[in-house]
Amino acid sequence: MIKNKYTIERRYINKRQNVRPGTRLVTGKPGFLVAHDTGNPGATADNHFDYFQKLVNRSASAQVFIDDKRILEIIPTGTGQDPAEKAWHVLYNVTTDNAKYGDDANDIALGVELCFGGQINTIEAYKRYVWYLAYCCDKWQLNPLTHIPSHKQLDPTRKSDVDQALATIGKTLKDLLYDVAKEMQEEPAVIVAPTALQLPASVAQALIEDYVSPAWFAARKAGDSVGTLHLHNLANNLGLAARIPLQPGSSAPFAQLPKSNVQELVFRWLSPGWQAAKVKGDKAAMAFFNNTANHLRRAAGMPTE
Repeated sequence: MIKNKYTIERRYINKRQNVRPGTRLVTGKPGFLVAHDTGNPGATADNHFDYFQKLVNRSASAQVFIDDKRILEIIPTGTGQDPAEKAWHVLYNVTTDNAKYGDDANDIALGVELCFGGQINTIEAYKRYVWYLAYCCDKWQLNPLTHIPSHKQLDPTRKSDVDQALATIGKTLKDLLYDVAKEMQEEPAVIVAPTALQLPASVAQALIEDYVSPAWFAARKAGDSVGTLHLHNLANNLGLAARIPLQPGSSAPFAQLPKSNVQELVFRWLSPGWQAAKVKGDKAAMAFFNNTANHLRRAAGMPTE
């Protein structure tokens, strides 16, 4: 999966028995993940951080809150350097978690909350939510199809999350689980650099005769030894990119044209020529300059324009 697709932010609430007791999960690492939604449309991850930071009159919390802007861990989960800690997100008198996973959710699972509704772009929040669940499943080798129960599944007589938030975007819990599994299979795009192609000899010769040689003579006349050497090397590089022998009778294996040479030729000569042709409305000349620039880019293994 793409492990750097989103950023996980960690800003922990203070340790207090009713929200963050500071004790580790008994399993060390999470044994499963409980899919919650906040049940509070429009309230962001930051809003929930503030709420639980100040909560004093009851016991409740979750480790993670995800909206359309951020993935925010307010209690350590084990995704970072801090070991996973307990949160109070499923009542202890519920028995479904014990029957299915062998222990209480608070003691061995993470509570992951989806923020939705109001000014929150729930589709964007859902994308982050799916990715985070996939990230956790990948990290701890959990099967998303069996190890992400909803709060509703664990406590059906009292709770309707995460289903109520998913319904607002036309999703079901089954959709969520399959989207998580799909996210785990997503691979980073592999960018393959274009293969450098031999520069046509006619293009190389024209560039040398029309631009490089006149510039070389001008530099020589001005006593610019650095400029003459540079232009001499530029002509040689064009020749090698076109497999033109530097000495009569010698072999000329292909040598990729340096990108810096392409940039110099395009910006120093070809681009001004194209601009002048555009002013005149000379489309044939414009095409000539554009095609010449693309030949150079191909010879350097650069994408064409």
